[in-house]
Amino acid sequence: MTSCKPTKPEYQRKPDWLKIKLNTNEDYNGLKKLMRENNLNTVCEEAKCPNIHECWGSRRTATFMILGAICTRACRFCAVKTGLPTELDLAEPERVADSVVIMNLKHVVVTAVARDDLKDGGSEVFAETIRAIRRKNPFTTIEVLPSDMGGIEQNIRNIMDAKPDILNHNIETVRRLTPRVRARAQYDRSLELLSRAKEMQPTIPTKSSLMLGLGETKEEIIEVMDDLRANNVDIMTIGQYLQPTKKHLPVLKYYSPSEFGELREIAMSKGFSHCEAGPLVRSSYHADEQVNASAKQRQLQGEEKIATLNS
Repeated sequence: MTSCKPTKPEYQRKPDWLKIKLNTNEDYNGLKKLMRENNLNTVCEEAKCPNIHECWGSRRTATFMILGAICTRACRFCAVKTGLPTELDLAEPERVADSVVIMNLKHVVVTAVARDDLKDGGSEVFAETIRAIRRKNPFTTIEVLPSDMGGIEQNIRNIMDAKPDILNHNIETVRRLTPRVRARAQYDRSLELLSRAKEMQPTIPTKSSLMLGLGETKEEIIEVMDDLRANNVDIMTIGQYLQPTKKHLPVLKYYSPSEFGELREIAMSKGFSHCEAGPLVRSSYHADEQVNASAKQRQLQGEEKIATLNS
């Protein structure tokens, strides 16, 4: 009799274009020290981001992770710790704002673990963090990256009423793979969050990210682009999934830089104001450039409308 045991996915050797240049200079070490002194978490560290040395060592930017370092979800792609979170740290928004001032950041990204244990999903702490940064450094642009917060409208409204400069929520993967990849999350619920955010604050750009290498097809990738545009998402980032540990989902394909370049062209042809695509691209990668590009695109669209009305 032949064996019916399932075959393991073939190991994919990491290609040369994914080699990372380490940059542990004074800026990198100083920023790391600042985070520890202020008892702050960053998704750069917790999610083992491949760009941490570039962002911390060269660009001097960071993505703050509020609401603790323990997530209530166990997504099969994510390295953040899972378990029962501790109580809320209500002083955290002020510490984040103080760090933004010390670092003299022009753009800051604020994300968080999923807090399904909280009725508001942590949205009030998000809102207070936005307000605290605005008070202490009014010229800093702010991008927020929340979970779906249970899809509750008021939770989304709490954040949008605080008026971040960009609302980012990641779709992560294609519709077919969502149940396997994202714990508790729902593909359509993520689209609904992005759509509602735009309805609440039409002038605030929305953004979403897709990671590749989990077994999706090109047709499915394009379907995600169409779904995001149908829900008025302005900015898209596309990056390579990297397996954080052996317990996480394996990489089934490494996409080449040229493949990412093609996908970026397709995304831009569909009407996104900006698309960042590449093997090492992550949701907050070069986020400062994205907010500027989006602002310029909105300005051009406004000028075109005025020209049309005057013609």
